[in-house]
Formats: sequence, C-alpha cells, structure tokens
Amino acid sequence: MTVIVFDLDGTLVDSAPDIHAVTNRTLAHFGQPPLPFAQVRSFIGHGASHLLSQVIAVRADLVEPALHAEMLTFFLHHYETAVTLSQLYHGVTETLERLTAQGHRLGLCTNKPIAPTHHLLSHFDLQRFFPIVMGGDSLPQRKPDPTPLLATFAALGGPGVFVGDSEVDAETAARAGCPFLLFTEGYRKKATDALPHYQKFDDFRELPDIIARAC
Repeated sequence: MTVIVFDLDGTLVDSAPDIHAVTNRTLAHFGQPPLPFAQVRSFIGHGASHLLSQVIAVRADLVEPALHAEMLTFFLHHYETAVTLSQLYHGVTETLERLTAQGHRLGLCTNKPIAPTHHLLSHFDLQRFFPIVMGGDSLPQRKPDPTPLLATFAALGGPGVFVGDSEVDAETAARAGCPFLLFTEGYRKKATDALPHYQKFDDFRELPDIIARAC
C-alpha cells in the first residue's frame, strides 16, 4: 500500500473565504480598508506570517512593518477557529474513505499553523483519516523546504506521494524527490504545465485510480 500525504488549503479545503475574512478583520482592527478576495487568495501558500507580510507590503504607505507581530497575533487569534466560510472540495470525504479502505496510509503536510489546521479538520470530520498532521509551525522549516514533508513520510513509514495544488507544493515535492499529484482547482498562480507533476486531476474521485497507476 502507498503512503499519501496531502496539502490542506486549496487541496482538500477551499478555505480562502475564511482567510480573506480574517485578513480584512485584522485590517479593520488596525484602521485599514479591506483588500479584495482575489488579492488575499494570491497570498495563500507560505503560511500566516508570510501572508501578513504581503498584506503589509500592499499597504506600505499606511501600515508600518513594525506592526507585523501585533497584526499576526490578532490574525492568528481569529484564524484559529475560522471555519464557517470554508468548504470541502467535491468528492474529498468519499475519496479519503476509499483510500483508507484500500489500506493506504494518509498524512497531512500544510503551511497552515497547527491549531487552525486541527480546527478545520475537526469541523469537516477529516481528522480520522490523518494519524500524522504536520503544520506550518510544527517544525522550524516550512514548505517548500522538504523537511516537513519528509518528516511526514517518515512518520508514516514512507516514502510516498504528495498531493497538492500550488507552486509551493510542486517545489516541495521536487525537493523531496517524490511524485507530485496536482489538484488543479486550488490556489496555483501559474498554468498547470509550468508546475512539475506526475499527473494532474480536477476531481478527487479520480485520485484512487491515479494512485493505483502511479504506485
């Protein structure tokens, strides 16, 4: 059987609406006007601290970089339980059930901080599929550094394959030396052909057959 590690935001869950809402709540708290959804969505992938750095860069004429730590603290406080606007991508639960029934060992490796990761998994009853969960603050390194992914593989008795949606995930898989399966409905910024991948898919119900062919 195969070790399969998944990204979270933009792969299993469309969480951008909640991230956008918390970002604008943070901006409002600091007396700033909101940012549009598409702009905040483009900042997702490197973790909460990087996202706030991008927000501050956009508002460089209004927000002092020294406010980053204070803004991040406020953001994380509200982000931890922000789940009400997020949605599972179609077919995720039935696919995870099918993969588990087939005996595959599943894990999660995300740049999302570990506390909101667990809240989101619990909200959608996904925690039962993932005995190993690696968050963006679980180790000193974050994706695209391959260390968190390799640690997740090791904990599951890997190596394995990585399923993700973005440039960050593609680079992580390449640096880890593992096959990358690209979910095309997530948060990537480039065309699919610009991201190295073993195979791409747009419907999670295709994934078990892809895994069978890949492994």
